[in-house]
Formats: sequence, structure tokens, C-alpha cells
Amino acid sequence: MSYYKIESLEEYFKHYKKSIREPRKFWGKIAEENFTWYQTWEKVMDVNLIDADIKWFTNAKLNITKNCIDRHLNKRGDKNALIFEPNNPEEETQYITYNQLYERVCQAANGLKKLGVEKGDRVCIYLPMIPELAILTLACARIGAIHSVVFAGFSSAALASRIVDCDTKLVITSDGSYRGEKQVPLKSIVDEAVKQCPSVQKVMVVKRTNIDIAWNETLDVWFEDVIANCSKNNNPEVMDAEDVLFILYTSGSTGKPKGMVHTTAGYMVYAAYSFANIFDYKEDDIYWCTADIGWITGHTYLLYGPLLNGATTVMYEGIPTYPDFGRLWQIVEKLKVTQFYTAPTLIRSLAKESTSWVDSRDLSSLKVIASVGEPLNEEAWHWYNNHVGKKKSPVIDSWWQTETGGIMLTPLPFITPTKPTYVTLPMPGIYPVLMDERNNEIEGSQVVGSLCIKYPWPSMARTIWNDHKRFKETYFSEFPGKYFSGDGALRDEVGYYRITGRVDDVVIVSGHNLGTAPIEDAINEHPAIAESAIVGYPHEIKGNALYGFITIKETGEYRDRNNLMKEINQQIANSIGPIAKLDKIQFVNGLPKTRSGKIMRRILRKIAEGDFENYGDISTLLNPEIVIEIEKGKV
Repeated sequence: MSYYKIESLEEYFKHYKKSIREPRKFWGKIAEENFTWYQTWEKVMDVNLIDADIKWFTNAKLNITKNCIDRHLNKRGDKNALIFEPNNPEEETQYITYNQLYERVCQAANGLKKLGVEKGDRVCIYLPMIPELAILTLACARIGAIHSVVFAGFSSAALASRIVDCDTKLVITSDGSYRGEKQVPLKSIVDEAVKQCPSVQKVMVVKRTNIDIAWNETLDVWFEDVIANCSKNNNPEVMDAEDVLFILYTSGSTGKPKGMVHTTAGYMVYAAYSFANIFDYKEDDIYWCTADIGWITGHTYLLYGPLLNGATTVMYEGIPTYPDFGRLWQIVEKLKVTQFYTAPTLIRSLAKESTSWVDSRDLSSLKVIASVGEPLNEEAWHWYNNHVGKKKSPVIDSWWQTETGGIMLTPLPFITPTKPTYVTLPMPGIYPVLMDERNNEIEGSQVVGSLCIKYPWPSMARTIWNDHKRFKETYFSEFPGKYFSGDGALRDEVGYYRITGRVDDVVIVSGHNLGTAPIEDAINEHPAIAESAIVGYPHEIKGNALYGFITIKETGEYRDRNNLMKEINQQIANSIGPIAKLDKIQFVNGLPKTRSGKIMRRILRKIAEGDFENYGDISTLLNPEIVIEIEKGKV
């Protein structure tokens, strides 16, 4: 039995039992047999979850890029490592082989060294989804610099806060970026940000749009000039297993971003292992994750996971709706994509449009379709299954977080029977438990509780940059000795898990704990509804009542708003019960979302409560202007 690739449900259960019973032996065997090490470990793991003291593969030596690139060159040197699809469909697609990726990463790594970047230095990368983003991320890892990729849609203030927090030495950006028909002046955003960042010694600029930009002769350098005379060979830095690989900032419930720290060896092992199994990757497949590398999904399942497996991974620069709503499906057809991984927000958005956009394309190459970012509601699940997967490609609805580093709960394609709205079973090595408010594990089936992970796993975050106290308090104090995800979950009669939403999205109404996700699912089943978000607000009789922010589909049957409100509450009553009816309903043109598509419910809660202050930094939202619009329409 191969520990690396699971081939059947029976094998899954064997792997799973082994991984829980003998985790050191299980992960040690995977690490030993599938990766290149300069020096092996003294201990597979040395973890104390009470103190949030986490170490994997102690004192092992390696470099992740040697495993992502170098070791593939003999067998896969001429194979495509990266396929870049530009924003403009008229622009030529770029195909970058493993040999070419090696040379470009080495050249970029030498360029970084020429600028004085050393092992342990922090490098902030603020680039669009172009090949240089992947290349420079890998170049940082090659020389031991800590990369902090910031999504190139954040404001200058949000960017500056991240640069300052991790004391960044070098910022990498481009002159501009393409977003559909728009050109975004990235360099000017960086210029504004670095005014507040005394640690920044250089700003390296990649040419992309060739727009006019301001230039500071003492600070700015062109990427192309830096690497012009650099060698295309580079000996990778020898890294300790627990050396920091990257810092990735995620929104905190207080509005202050958290710099999640991921280290080298454990992250590498789990990223590679989970990718191979969850996407059923085969040698000649063409894999596409639509996430930006500025998010953890892009780190693990666009960049590192695929390259560790010698895969061909697709990067798309543009937006899903340019030049039309069929753009993604046109790319799938053109490149013959075999695995497609995207977000529920995107699925729901495209499901609102005519099915002709997707049905007119040849998607027969697809073997696996997957979803990540938030619970995939049943209507979207069926649309995805019927129109994209054509009922032959399993829908892989996955749950994980920036903090976990890799997917935790998920079906395995062609192995785990799927069930709409359920993320089904844990990956080997992952031990989920449901906890009640008295810190007791909830046994049995058809139960709901706070989702925790009982045992450590290799890719878990190690700390919050410069704030280990916050790390311990946020993730390991609520349920001592366990990782607390902040999510609630339901476990059904066969042991499948369904994510019910953030625990702070559980509203106690008249003594009843009501998860908002099932209510939203019920509302979204209504044919007139595009999307909904439910929050609680204080009620003098019930303690809390439910407030619904609801968007209506742009096309389809028009309904009177008063009648629609009644129909929505009747649908909730039919699906969940009268206790879950909404006391207030506000129809809105959009919901405040992060760039990764998550609805910012803490902002909606404040609006529902009539508190229009102290939202935190809303400039990082996809649509910050919607907040003011919702405020004005409050009921």
C-alpha cells in the first residue's frame, strides 16, 4: 500500500486509522519516501498544543524549491510547469517548462541577492497574476527570504500595514495590472504605501502595462535590469525544517490583520500529499486553481502543491467575466483543463447568467471540479455539478483555512461518495472533533458543535508574526489542547461533516442556537434570490432576532417586495422552522466581501445593530462602497 496516493475507499480508511494511531510513523514514511532532504529529522513532530508550541521534522534540512523544481528536471524538464493565460484573450498564452522555470527562478533569486536580500529578510510581493508573481515567490523561497504576498487589489493603507508589521526590506510590484477593461496603477499604490514604511530599502518593478509611472532613483529599480546579467543557475539555500517560508495576512475579527506564519518542511509535506489525493492528479493532467497567489489557496493549490507533484498548473491574469461570462469555460476548453478549483462566490455569480455560456463549451476534459472558501450551498452545488461537471466529474467541496495550510475536510474524487453541502470526511492525519460550550467532546451522529482539530498536522501555522500571545489565545485557548477553527459543524449519521458557518454566526434566538448558514441556504433556494447574509441583532423580547441582507437575481420573474418577504420567511419556516424566521429583511445590491469572496458579517452585524462606526479597515473589501449604501437602506 502506497502511503502517498490513496486508490480506494478501503485504502482511505486504512490510511486514516494508521495516521491517527501512529501519526509519527505515518507522516515520517510519507516525508521520507517522497521528498529530497539535505538532512533527515531527529523527531517527526514535537508539539505542545496547550502552549501552541509546534515543530515538525525537527532539525531536518531542505529547500522547498529543490523539491518543486530541481528534482523534476531529469524526468520532466521539457514538461510545462506553468501555463499563463493573459487577461486579454487576444494575447498569446505562455507555456513555461520546468527547465525554463528553473532558469527564471534561479535568475530571479540571484537578482534578489544582488539587491542585498538575505536569508530571513522579508520580501513583500504586490503583483498581478503574471508569471513573475510565481517566479519571484519561488525565488524568495530559494534564497531563504520570507515572502509575504499581498493581493494586488488591496489599498495603499492595507499594504502599508502589512509591510510595517513584518518589517519588509524589499517590495516587488509592477507598473500596472489588467483587470478586464481596466488598468490598475499598482506602482502608484505602492508609492503611497512606502511613504509610511521606513524599513523598505528598494522597490523592484516588473514591466506589464507600460503605463507612465513616477520614479524614485534612490528607491526604484526595474526587475528586468536587476536580472539582466544574473546567472541562470543558483544553489538553493539550506533551510531548517522550521525556518519560516512565508507570512500571509488574513483578516482578524477585530479588523487588525493577522500575519500567519508557515514554516518549510511540514507545509511542504502536507501541501504535496493533499494535492495529489484531493485532485486525483495524473502525469499529463492540466490543473487550474482560479485563486490568486495572494491567498492561501493560491499558495498551496496553485503554486506549491502542484509543483511539488511535478504538475502543470494554470495561472489566469484576468477576471471571470471578461470579455464575457464564458471566459473561464473558454479557457477550460482551450487548455483542456482536467481539474478545476474555484470559489462558491464565483460559482453563484456565473450561475446567475444564462447557462448557454457554459453549455456551449466543450468541458469534456474535466475530471474533477472543486470548491473552496465558504460553504457551497445546495443550489450552487447542483448547478456546478450539472453544468460544469456534467454529472460525471465529482464535486469536491473542501474545508480549510489560511491557518491550516492545507485542505482538512473533503471528499476524495472517485473514492468518497459526495453529498451536497457536506465536506464529508477528514484527510488522513486530521482528527476533527465537535465541542460543546462546556468544553466536552460531542459524540455520536446528527450533532452540532464547535469544530476543533484534536491532533497536530504538518501544515498548521506556527504563530502570528510578532504576536504569539494572540496566536495562542485565538486558536488554542477556547478549547485547551485543541485547535479551534472558529467554525461550527454538523456531523451526520454516517460521520460526514457540514460546515454551519462561523461560531460567531450562531445566533441565540429565544434560547435556540440558530446557525446562519442553514438559514441562508434555505433563502437561497428561492428562485428570485441570488445571495443572502443573516446576522443577529439585539431584541428586547427574544434576546436576539434575525436580520437578513438579501440580493435579488437581476433576471427572472419580478416579485412584489412585500410578497417576496413573506415567501422568504415561509421558505425558512418550511425548511428550518418558524423560530428561524427573519424579523427584518433588507434588499441590497451587494454584500460586503473580502477579495477572496467571504462575506464580512461583522460589518453587517454592526449595521443591523445601528452602529455605523469602527468597522476596521474596509479598504481591503472587494466593494467597500457597498457598506455606505447598505447603511442608508437600513430597516
